[in-house]
Amino acid sequence: VQLQASGGGLVQAGDSLRLSCAASGRTFSRYSTGWFRQAPGKEREFVAAMSRYGGTSYTDSVKGRFTISRVNAKNTVYLQMNSLKPEDTAVYYCAADQREVPGTSQFNYYYWGQGTQVTVSS
Repeated sequence: VQLQASGGGLVQAGDSLRLSCAASGRTFSRYSTGWFRQAPGKEREFVAAMSRYGGTSYTDSVKGRFTISRVNAKNTVYLQMNSLKPEDTAVYYCAADQREVPGTSQFNYYYWGQGTQVTVSS
Protein backbone atom coordinates (compact mmCIF):
# COMPACT_ATOMS: atom_id res chain seq x y z
CA VAL A 1 0.00 0.00 0.00
CA GLN A 2 1.21 3.51 -0.80
CA LEU A 3 0.50 6.38 1.61
CA GLN A 4 0.34 10.09 0.81
CA ALA A 5 0.14 12.55 3.69
CA SER A 6 -1.07 16.11 3.29
CA GLY A 7 -2.59 19.00 5.18
CA GLY A 8 0.35 20.43 7.06
CA GLY A 9 1.06 24.11 7.27
CA LEU A 10 2.00 27.11 9.37
CA VAL A 11 -0.54 28.07 12.02
CA GLN A 12 -0.69 30.01 15.26
CA ALA A 13 -1.00 28.53 18.70
CA GLY A 14 -4.60 27.60 19.40
CA ASP A 15 -5.46 26.99 15.76
CA SER A 16 -6.55 23.72 14.19
CA LEU A 17 -5.32 21.61 11.30
CA ARG A 18 -6.52 18.39 9.75
CA LEU A 19 -3.97 16.06 8.28
CA SER A 20 -4.99 13.50 5.69
CA CYS A 21 -3.32 10.30 4.62
CA ALA A 22 -4.59 8.78 1.41
CA ALA A 23 -3.82 5.14 0.74
CA SER A 24 -3.73 3.32 -2.52
CA GLY A 25 -2.88 -0.13 -3.67
CA ARG A 26 -4.84 -2.52 -1.51
CA THR A 27 -7.92 -2.85 0.66
CA PHE A 28 -7.34 -0.16 3.21
CA SER A 29 -9.83 -1.54 5.71
CA ARG A 30 -7.47 -4.45 6.38
CA TYR A 31 -4.81 -2.13 7.76
CA SER A 32 -4.26 -0.52 11.10
CA THR A 33 -2.99 3.04 10.84
CA GLY A 34 -0.94 5.45 12.87
CA TRP A 35 0.44 8.96 12.98
CA PHE A 36 3.94 9.75 14.16
CA ARG A 37 5.91 12.98 14.31
CA GLN A 38 9.51 14.05 14.38
CA ALA A 39 10.65 17.41 15.65
CA PRO A 40 14.08 18.82 14.74
CA GLY A 41 16.81 17.09 16.69
CA LYS A 42 14.42 14.58 18.22
CA GLU A 43 13.47 11.01 17.53
CA ARG A 44 10.27 10.09 15.76
CA GLU A 45 7.49 9.65 18.29
CA PHE A 46 4.06 8.11 18.35
CA VAL A 47 1.07 10.44 18.15
CA ALA A 48 -2.07 8.39 17.52
CA ALA A 49 -3.21 5.07 16.13
CA MET A 50 -6.36 3.36 15.01
CA SER A 51 -6.52 -0.40 14.74
CA ARG A 52 -8.25 -1.96 11.77
CA TYR A 53 -11.14 -2.68 14.11
CA GLY A 54 -11.49 0.97 15.09
CA GLY A 55 -9.82 1.10 18.46
CA THR A 56 -7.80 4.25 19.07
CA SER A 57 -4.87 5.28 21.20
CA TYR A 58 -3.04 8.56 21.73
CA THR A 59 0.12 9.79 23.31
CA ASP A 60 -0.64 11.67 26.51
CA SER A 61 0.42 15.06 25.20
CA VAL A 62 -2.27 15.12 22.52
CA LYS A 63 -5.18 13.48 24.34
CA GLY A 64 -8.24 15.68 24.23
CA ARG A 65 -6.78 17.80 21.41
CA PHE A 66 -6.12 15.36 18.54
CA THR A 67 -8.51 12.86 16.99
CA ILE A 68 -7.64 10.08 14.58
CA SER A 69 -10.33 8.85 12.25
CA ARG A 70 -10.66 7.04 8.96
CA VAL A 71 -13.05 6.66 6.05
CA ASN A 72 -12.41 3.29 4.48
CA ALA A 73 -14.54 4.11 1.46
CA LYS A 74 -12.11 6.92 0.71
CA ASN A 75 -9.02 4.95 1.74
CA THR A 76 -8.10 7.87 3.96
CA VAL A 77 -7.10 8.33 7.58
CA TYR A 78 -7.26 11.74 9.23
CA LEU A 79 -5.66 13.46 12.18
CA GLN A 80 -7.72 16.36 13.45
CA MET A 81 -5.48 18.60 15.53
CA ASN A 82 -7.09 21.23 17.73
CA SER A 83 -5.64 23.71 20.21
CA LEU A 84 -2.25 23.40 18.61
CA LYS A 85 0.81 24.31 20.62
CA PRO A 86 4.32 25.30 19.53
CA GLU A 87 5.56 21.98 20.87
CA ASP A 88 3.40 20.22 18.28
CA THR A 89 5.74 21.56 15.59
CA ALA A 90 7.15 18.60 13.70
CA VAL A 91 7.06 16.62 10.50
CA TYR A 92 4.05 14.33 10.74
CA TYR A 93 4.08 10.89 9.16
CA CYS A 94 1.28 8.43 8.56
CA ALA A 95 1.90 4.72 8.73
CA ALA A 96 0.01 1.50 8.18
CA ASP A 97 0.39 -2.16 8.97
CA GLN A 98 -1.60 -5.35 8.65
CA ARG A 99 -1.21 -6.25 12.33
CA GLU A 100 -4.47 -6.10 14.26
CA VAL A 101 -2.99 -3.74 16.83
CA PRO A 102 0.47 -2.49 15.87
CA GLY A 103 0.49 -0.19 18.85
CA THR A 104 2.80 2.73 19.50
CA SER A 105 6.12 1.45 18.20
CA GLN A 106 7.18 2.77 14.82
CA PHE A 107 8.94 -0.54 14.21
CA ASN A 108 5.55 -2.29 14.05
CA TYR A 109 4.45 -0.30 11.02
CA TYR A 110 5.59 -1.52 7.62
CA TYR A 111 4.18 1.14 5.30
CA TRP A 112 5.02 4.83 5.60
CA GLY A 113 4.00 7.97 3.82
CA GLN A 114 6.18 10.97 3.24
CA GLY A 115 5.99 13.56 5.97
CA THR A 116 3.99 16.75 6.09
CA GLN A 117 5.33 19.74 7.99
CA VAL A 118 3.30 21.27 10.79
CA THR A 119 4.63 24.49 12.27
CA VAL A 120 2.88 26.19 15.18
CA SER A 121 3.96 29.71 16.03
CA SER A 122 3.50 31.20 19.48
